[in-house]
Amino acid sequence: MTRSSSGSTQASPLANSRSALFSAMFLILGMSATANAADIEVTTPPAGNFVIRNSANTTTLLRVDGTGPVTMPNLVLAPTYPTGVCFDANGALGRCASIAGPTGPTGAAGPAGATGAAGNVGPTGATGSAGANGTTGATGANGVAGVTGANGATGSSGVTGATGLSGATGATGLSGATGATGLSGATGANGATGLTGATGATGPTGAAGSIGASGATGATGLSGATGATGSAGMAGASAFADFFALMPGDNAATVAPGAAVDFPQDGPNSGVAISRISVGGFNLTTIGTYLVMFQVSVSEAGQLMVTLNGTELPFTVVGRATGTSLIVGTALVQTTTSNSILSIRNPAGNPTALTITPLAGGIRPSSAHLVIMRLTP
Repeated sequence: MTRSSSGSTQASPLANSRSALFSAMFLILGMSATANAADIEVTTPPAGNFVIRNSANTTTLLRVDGTGPVTMPNLVLAPTYPTGVCFDANGALGRCASIAGPTGPTGAAGPAGATGAAGNVGPTGATGSAGANGTTGATGANGVAGVTGANGATGSSGVTGATGLSGATGATGLSGATGATGLSGATGANGATGLTGATGATGPTGAAGSIGASGATGATGLSGATGATGSAGMAGASAFADFFALMPGDNAATVAPGAAVDFPQDGPNSGVAISRISVGGFNLTTIGTYLVMFQVSVSEAGQLMVTLNGTELPFTVVGRATGTSLIVGTALVQTTTSNSILSIRNPAGNPTALTITPLAGGIRPSSAHLVIMRLTP
């Protein structure tokens, strides 16, 4: 049997089986030698067996049943070898003379045979008694630690050398010869003219002269004809407001027929007389006449018009047939009730939803405007 110690590799079950078999054989041979070559016979007790187990008494390595069969359970884990083990008519083991001939050609697959009936399960053999565990050897004593040697003495410091003498100062050298006088320099240019002096103070005012004689009175001119009265000027605005949209950003969705264009941002205005109630609706507070101007860039052929209190005003329709360009409208709208609501609409019944063109003509967001002014009569 193989005993494992600290740091060693545990033997495999197959190695344990082989070790047990060889140990048993050597034990039998040794006993035979000391018994003057007489056979060593092991007689199993009634219904008992001869069993060799590992040192931990957990695995069966060799088993000889009392009825004759010999079993080494760990042989199923052994590698495959080219030479087999055979036995003769007396049960003696030996190497087989031949295992198999050369491999013949592969024959055609025969039909599958019928599955045979399951054989009867044999009776379970009796479990052998467990062998006694060996005694663990005593641990040896630790050796005595050696004595640490003494530290050597520190050597003395060397003597500092003396400072050397300073060298003597060298003699002063002779003065050099006096250099010749240089030539006179050229005459410099004339300096700039000085600043003009301050103007002197103004002298005193002379005495006033005597008043001359009055001239004769001229004749009275003829009266001219009165000119014609001019035409009345244009009416002024008493209120104004500008509402606008920027694309992209505003009017992201198309404007369906019957829907209003959004002007969600506020430009200059004169106050609350003209104000918004939504992104596309605007309140005209006072009854009067209003100048309405709008411009919107669209991508399809289409039309736009003014609505007042939800009613489309036919005389305000403007549009274009083809191309991408502005639709521009101008109209005078009269209100008959206070707080009338005005909007710019894609006329109901038209076949096309309108795309308010983003970035029309360049890289900047394009604008749409609605300007409303209340006219002063």
